[in-house]
Amino acid sequence: MSRELQERLQIPVDRLDEINALLLDPDAPVVQAFLEVVSRYGTPEEINRKAAVARDLGNLMARLRERNSPHVDDLEWLIEQRDRGAFISEREYRRTVLGDRADEMTFAENLTVTLELSALQYFPFLIIEARQAIANGELMAGRYIRVRKMAEQVEDGELLAVAAAMQIIGASYVETLDTKGTDGSNVHLGGPETITGYFGGVGQPNDYAVKWLDEYLHYYTTYGIRQVLNINPGTVLLGYLLYKLGVDNEFKISVFMGNDNPYAALWTLIGAKLFARDDGTSPLIGFNWSNSVNNETIEITAQVRAALGFEDIVRFEHHITETYKSIVRQPYNRRDELVEIAAKVPNVSAKHEGGDPEVDCRREHPSDILDYFRDKAEIEAAGDMPHLLRNYLDRHDAVNATARALTENGLAFLAARKLHHR
Repeated sequence: MSRELQERLQIPVDRLDEINALLLDPDAPVVQAFLEVVSRYGTPEEINRKAAVARDLGNLMARLRERNSPHVDDLEWLIEQRDRGAFISEREYRRTVLGDRADEMTFAENLTVTLELSALQYFPFLIIEARQAIANGELMAGRYIRVRKMAEQVEDGELLAVAAAMQIIGASYVETLDTKGTDGSNVHLGGPETITGYFGGVGQPNDYAVKWLDEYLHYYTTYGIRQVLNINPGTVLLGYLLYKLGVDNEFKISVFMGNDNPYAALWTLIGAKLFARDDGTSPLIGFNWSNSVNNETIEITAQVRAALGFEDIVRFEHHITETYKSIVRQPYNRRDELVEIAAKVPNVSAKHEGGDPEVDCRREHPSDILDYFRDKAEIEAAGDMPHLLRNYLDRHDAVNATARALTENGLAFLAARKLHHR
């Protein structure tokens, strides 16, 4: 391929001038609607200060005590177990897997894989998981994804409890806002029977993009929630713009965005670069690939990520297991591919959305992505909460199977930092 042909791809500087002119146009409604929402919460500096106060662990615990939350005792127990070193350490875990060989091996810390569990829907599940981890010498994930309705978990206090627990164990986590097409705004979605609406994305149609922004700023300033799921190109752009203003928001792109080739990823990362801060940072901290991508796509895009300066900022999140029902053809297990790619590409997370398929398929209630969209009251009325707990613990087991595979291959993992990396 001639260099002359490739040079035709260069973007003239005057095109950037035109984009800037639009962004700075006081009469551009697409920009003014965004700024109007932000201004209701104060300046970016004021917004960040409110979020820091709301996120403070002492303040979270105080708010739980004020509402006489039953979760306070569990959180205090979790602190006690952490502080007494009840959870297996990384070194102990490696010796459990490898025996004396662990002391002789050098693990590729520069290629550390984040252990990710999705979805943590109910706070009591986390405590049950922690008790099992202590009893069996298992690992708690270093990253949790949540897809539960925000308003519902505000009502029962679990939003506060999970926010506190994540700080206690030293894990990152992501919430999923309620402003999305599954509430009826997407005319293609009326429930499971219209799931083909997902072909166009769950979506934030029409004015829902700025509603999503408003909802984000509410939870950011009231509960300190920093990281949320992002499922739509419009709200991805709003996330970039918000960060450019100075608000310290973060988001991860959902698998529902359907990024399944290097060019889709290039487009997303170009946007991140255009609106990055002067220090090179971006609010895009997680990039969830479509389930259909192969390792070659991840490797090619890793080169793009590095060229744009995002290797340490944008984590590639890859599904290793998926719910047994309603999302992929089974059996689905990408663990072997993970071990291969993790030896080459840094800053990858291994996401576990279901148990290992040979286990999941035998359950009375196999894991189902549609369970995410059910109300808690309906789940309890149907007697399905024990089934969902079993599904959750199967995901925990899948996380630990991945940690074992990584360890056996001399690869490092990131589990809950304050529990295991001590």
